[in-house]
Amino acid sequence: MDLGLKDRVYVVTGASRGLGNASARALVADGAKVVISGRDEKAVADATAELGPNAYGIAVDNADPSGAERLVAAARTQFGRFDGVLISVGGPAPGFAADNTDEQWQAAFESVFLGAVRLARTSAAALGEGGVIGFVLSGSVHEPIPGLTISNGLRPGLAGFAKSLSDELGPQGIRVVGLLPARIDTDRVRELDALSGDADAARAANESRIPLRRYGAPEEFGRAAAFLLSPAASYLTGIMLPVDGGARHGF
Repeated sequence: MDLGLKDRVYVVTGASRGLGNASARALVADGAKVVISGRDEKAVADATAELGPNAYGIAVDNADPSGAERLVAAARTQFGRFDGVLISVGGPAPGFAADNTDEQWQAAFESVFLGAVRLARTSAAALGEGGVIGFVLSGSVHEPIPGLTISNGLRPGLAGFAKSLSDELGPQGIRVVGLLPARIDTDRVRELDALSGDADAARAANESRIPLRRYGAPEEFGRAAAFLLSPAASYLTGIMLPVDGGARHGF
């Protein structure tokens, strides 16, 4: 199936590793060009080199108020156009309500929530008909995840913002979509498993609750993201797609 991605240009944040990187790889593999970002300059440079000539990297923190404009400008300067954005950020600090500090909440709000809102607004102003704004969120949009209280507080609100934005931008032909990963085999998920004190046991317990009985591979998430961002998904907007092996039991 031709997704129609050839020569389209996307910004992918948080793409030096994890789900953002997997998404950038899938986009490039299908002919798109990407501007990737992350906070660590060396990690971004290394990821850009691995992606090849159809990628351009820039070190940007999503919490930086100037970051959104810089990323959109980079897409236009380097590749001559801007067709969409996938907003992915690292997960906020783990912990329970009694453990997380005001500073941790504030830092997560600036990066996970306000940074994403700012990038979406900036992208919306720059996109035309056929453009797309994607959010990498979490299964916690529907059901809180124990030990990830900050994420549980912020992700559902961001999903609500995305849904509102899809209504506002629909008349302009701009789509807004979200992806809800659960246990995808990334460094972040392995770190969360390790917090239990027995990473192997935690993984086995989690896999036993997933209908497919395994963690997802990053490339499986990446392909789902590439499809949702592509013209092949041109009549999909305002949706939140679980990429979770069936872990969400509701409709």
